[in-house]
Amino acid sequence: MNHRHLAVIGAGGWGTALARLAAQKGFRTVIWSKEADAAYAINENHENTIYLPGVPLPANLTATNRLDVALDNPEAIIMAVPSRFVRAVAFQCNQHWRQEYMIINAGKGLEPTTGKTMSRVLLEEIGELNEDAIAVLSGPNHAEEVGRDIPSASVAAAYDLRAARFWQELLSTDSFRIYTNQDVLGVELAGALKNVVAIAAGICDGIGYGDNTKAAVITRGIAEITRLGKVMGAHPMTFAGLSGLGDLFATAGSQHSRNRWAGEQLGKGRSYDEICGSTRMVVEGFNTAAAALNLAQTHAVEMPLTEKVNEIMEGRCSPSAAVVSLMRRELVREIEPDFL
Repeated sequence: MNHRHLAVIGAGGWGTALARLAAQKGFRTVIWSKEADAAYAINENHENTIYLPGVPLPANLTATNRLDVALDNPEAIIMAVPSRFVRAVAFQCNQHWRQEYMIINAGKGLEPTTGKTMSRVLLEEIGELNEDAIAVLSGPNHAEEVGRDIPSASVAAAYDLRAARFWQELLSTDSFRIYTNQDVLGVELAGALKNVVAIAAGICDGIGYGDNTKAAVITRGIAEITRLGKVMGAHPMTFAGLSGLGDLFATAGSQHSRNRWAGEQLGKGRSYDEICGSTRMVVEGFNTAAAALNLAQTHAVEMPLTEKVNEIMEGRCSPSAAVVSLMRRELVREIEPDFL
């Protein structure tokens, strides 16, 4: 066992699963929790009974409510907080930051008010942070499965390939395999936008449609995500990889998925406010949907599924009417000539 120190900011299920991975590899891992009960559960029970129940945590993994304790000279930092809180948490982290710190953002989302990716938000709020020291992690990774060592794969993307390789080596295990990528924008957009498509897939479940409908939603969802990503400067093939199609496949079809579940509830007729009030978990697709639509409008990209998810969330269209509207759209070719 070594004595290297790693900090994880955010004690949700995903932050806890990643902290467990680091601790298993010998790091003295400190996880920061905004919620006192989650921190207490980790320290007293060696289990995050709130966000990752049933997964035992190593003794070298501890929790704290104090950022200054978590950020007391770690070798590296994992940011794992919901997208709408990243700017505020990064602002607090800035007070304790050192230029040599490496960070990887493991959350998936766009800032609701600006549509910015999380790497951009971190770079704006942390003065000592530069592009060479930042990476993002994304892929088909349910915390419940990673926490139980079920074989999984992910992507570490960074502007500097050395940073991506740093995290690849740090977090890869016999059950968690990481690939590298330098298309940071594409990986972040894929991870964020697929949540909106997963909500659409869940709506189909809630209405009671079958596999044909869900398959159509997944493939056409990837098409519209890729259209937007290409216009914004991402590589189209990124969206066919782990952070795009892979993550969407897992999110749209899994009972673990909060986004699919939230869509299912919409499909059953529950309102957006009722769904949000019934869970302690963050539904990232809800936070991302409006930002995604704004980006589509800004870049003049058609994203019909994203449009309908927004309309359903806002109560402006029923789920069944949204499906009819999509089916009646102008008939077009599957792949535009300049798509790739």
